[in-house]
Parts: sequence; C-alpha cells; structure tokens
Amino acid sequence: MTAPDPTLTLCGAPVPLAVPARIYVCGITPYDVTHLGHASTFVWADTVARVMRMTGIDTVVARNVTDIDDELTRAAEERGRPYDEFGLSQEFTVDQDLAALHVRRPDHVPHARHHVRHVVALASALLVAGAAYERDGGVWFRGSGVPATAGLDADAALALARANGDDPDDPRREDPFDVPVWWPADDRGPAWPSPWGPGRPGWHAECAAMALATLGGTVDVLIGGADLAFPHHAYQVAMAVAATGATPYARRRMPVGTVHVDGAKMAKSTGNLVLVGDLLGHHRHPGAALRLLLLDRPWAQDWEYRPEDLDVAAGRLDRLYRAAAAGGGSDTDVAAVRAALLDDLDVPTAMGIALDAGGAAARQAVRTLALQ
Repeated sequence: MTAPDPTLTLCGAPVPLAVPARIYVCGITPYDVTHLGHASTFVWADTVARVMRMTGIDTVVARNVTDIDDELTRAAEERGRPYDEFGLSQEFTVDQDLAALHVRRPDHVPHARHHVRHVVALASALLVAGAAYERDGGVWFRGSGVPATAGLDADAALALARANGDDPDDPRREDPFDVPVWWPADDRGPAWPSPWGPGRPGWHAECAAMALATLGGTVDVLIGGADLAFPHHAYQVAMAVAATGATPYARRRMPVGTVHVDGAKMAKSTGNLVLVGDLLGHHRHPGAALRLLLLDRPWAQDWEYRPEDLDVAAGRLDRLYRAAAAGGGSDTDVAAVRAALLDDLDVPTAMGIALDAGGAAARQAVRTLALQ
C-alpha cells in the first residue's frame, strides 16, 4: 500500500477538509465575457478541486452567476435585450470557453435570480440577529466592523468600496460601511416582492445566500479574484457568520492574483480585456496551452499577460507531452509531483519535477492539471 498523501495546504497552512470538501467560487456577472481574469480564477478553482480529488477526497463545487446586477441590466438595455436572456447568452460563451480550458462544470451553478427567496430569508435572519435594520423599503447590514476584520483602515476601505460601485455616502445608511442586503425598487432594474416592499438583492447578499443554499453554513475554500477580497468576500463572510453563527465561514480563502495588460489590471471598467475566445480563435495552440499559461505560476501572484507567453506555454506543454510518452518515472518522482501540488498548489515545482523525471511523473502532472 502506498503512503497517504500529505494534507493540502493553502496560504502556508493545512486545510482541514470536511467530507465532502466544499468549494465556493465567485462566478461571472454575465456580460463582456470570458476574459483572462475570469479564466484564471476558474482554472485555479478547478485545479484545487482536482488536487483534492487526487487524494481521494469527495469534492463539491458551487460557482455562482450574478445575473441580478445594475451593470448587467445596463449592458442588456444597450443591446435591446431583456437582462435574463442576455445573461444566458453570455453564459453560453463562458461555458464554451471554460470547456476549451478543460474546466469541469461545477456541481452547482446557482443564479441570483433563482435565489431571491434565499436572500429574503437571509435578510430576515440578519434582522432577527440585530445585524441589519430596515429603512425606506430596504434592509441594510451593519458593517462598521468589517473593514477592521479585513485588515483595512477606514480610508482604504472607503476607497475600495467606491471603486466597486458602492456609495458609502448614501443617507439611508447608519454607517458608511453598512451595505444593502435588500435594495428598495427603483427604475434601474428588475424587482421582486418582499416583506419590506418590492426590490432586489444586494450584491454581497446574493453570494452569501447562494453559498448557504447550495453548500450549507460553512465552506472549505472560498475562491475569487484578489480584487473581490474587499468588499465582496469580506461582506459575504460577515453576513453568513451573522446569520448562522457558524465560524469560521470559510476555512481558507483563496484570492487569485489579478491579470494585468500594459501595466493596468484587466477589467471591464478599463476596457483592456483579453478574451479567451479571441486567444483560442487566433492562435494555433490548444486550450491546454492557455490553461498551462494560467497555472504555471504562484496562484496568488499578480501577473502581466504578454502574447508571446502563450507560445512559451505551448512549447512547455509539448515538452511535457513528450516526457509523459517516455517510459520510467519512479514512485518517488510521482509522489514528489503530488506533494508539490498539495503544497499550496505549487505548479511550477510540479512541472519541473515532471519534465525532469518524465514517464509516470509527467503523466501524473498531465492528469491532475487536466492538460490532456
């Protein structure tokens, strides 16, 4: 019998896994998709799940779709389409792109518009707990302590909140760091009935409610782009803890490093998007080469996309295939590849071992990293 694998570590500490292990991934707002920032987060999330499954741990993944969103509504209106129909068409593009990158479809794909009743239930629970208050047809979460919990001072937190479309100066708030769980209806988008009047869910409440509805009161790993760490993940976690009393909500958080182009973070707001569909359509390289480009670096590292890097990744992938086709590769080499992947998802080290050892070690890397 072979020795058991070491425990998966993230951020330098072991992940105490439940059975099944539960992973929640902050998914897309379905417009202007799929860019490399999306792809990087989702490929890393897929890799975490694959590394867990490599050890025999049953793993359940939920990746949400934020299809109640003011920006989505505006994008749909500009194209003369209903927000939900437009969102579904964009999701189809995402599904095709991620399939090309060998990303396994999640076990749960909750849509915000299908979980409005869960947001209403969350708002009610927060009101009962004294963690929220009702005002002018809306429900507001008491968030004064969230910046400190996230390790931020007030000025930095306010700047990040505004950069993410929040309005700390809204007079309906008792504190600048209070955030909406339930927005009162206006003329900007769709609305649903609630005990407080017609309205729609707040962004952070959507993810909190969808995660609770699909995975229960806690998760093992919470994954999203590093730019979501505050305010989004901080408030999602704070709401879940306040509503359920279960802590820690997320055993580990995995803020994936951001992708930059020409020195600026890739983002819809800056318009410097590099789309997966364009890369796969304009290059002769397979999706596995782009997947390797995204993975062959520390997961938390911000990085700069350069077109020539895809050629480098494709050459490295070809060498891995040739190494995998060779014979040999000892059990020790295979174990070393597995150990590197379990050590904070150290893909560069695993790749180096696989390329040097070849044979079974290279095949282990190809299989676990889904590069075939």
